[in-house]
Amino acid sequence: MTTIKTGHPVPAPRSGRQRPLLGDLAAQALLADWLAAGTVVGHGFANFYAITSRPDVETVRRVNLMKGRPPEQPGSVTVPPSAVSELFDWNALPAGLTRRRLLTVIDTFYGLGPFGFRGPAAPHIPDHLTVTQAGVRTVQLIAPGYACPSNAFLARCLDATGADLLYITSANRSHHAEGAEDTPAHYKATGLQAEFGPVSGFALLEHPDEAAARAAYPRFDPMSTSILSFHRETPPDHLGRPALTLERHGSLPTDDVRALLDDLGLGCVVAAHAKNRLPLRSY
Repeated sequence: MTTIKTGHPVPAPRSGRQRPLLGDLAAQALLADWLAAGTVVGHGFANFYAITSRPDVETVRRVNLMKGRPPEQPGSVTVPPSAVSELFDWNALPAGLTRRRLLTVIDTFYGLGPFGFRGPAAPHIPDHLTVTQAGVRTVQLIAPGYACPSNAFLARCLDATGADLLYITSANRSHHAEGAEDTPAHYKATGLQAEFGPVSGFALLEHPDEAAARAAYPRFDPMSTSILSFHRETPPDHLGRPALTLERHGSLPTDDVRALLDDLGLGCVVAAHAKNRLPLRSY
């Protein structure tokens, strides 16, 4: 397991300072250093916003509590494109699926935009960032796609922390502790700042042009990502092809997910809880 570099906590920017913008290399470097010191960063993420932090247990607990989640709730991870293949245990795949085939799937979806994947977790993934499903220890990757400038920010964060992955969560309040539904994810900095700006140790790295960021992903709605999983044994589809499971119906419509998998010679099984799409935030 990687040892995380830590330092004295650095305060988030006070109101009145110039807004840190995604794509500004100096701003990205500064907030990466803050993240390494313990700051939780909300940042532009393809066509919406996400919240990223160090992956250590204490920081993940703090973010969970900040959002209204149970402190021990397992988290998702994110990395820049070059590190994606290191997250999964490719020796634990179901029959009919191979590392090469799944990396082609991942490459195809991230060539379009933001998406999520759950698969067998590599041994180095910390337990608090895994969930055991169907007897398999799994990790959930959420990434913005290849075109997003947040990849450069994530790479800087990895360098600053000395970690090989980061914790990521949706930019919203959760109500799991009260048994209620989550509020939808933010896609406007003003809403995110209003909700989390007063929280100590929170900083925001904004899209320079939110409308342009949303327009860059015409097939995606500005909400939490759809998620495909590949750790379960699933029956072949009607054509006898291996299938992946759509675990969450988010920003990319199910029909698009099916069509992309079909082009790659794979089927798609929609989980019962993914039949209804996530709600879009209204402002």
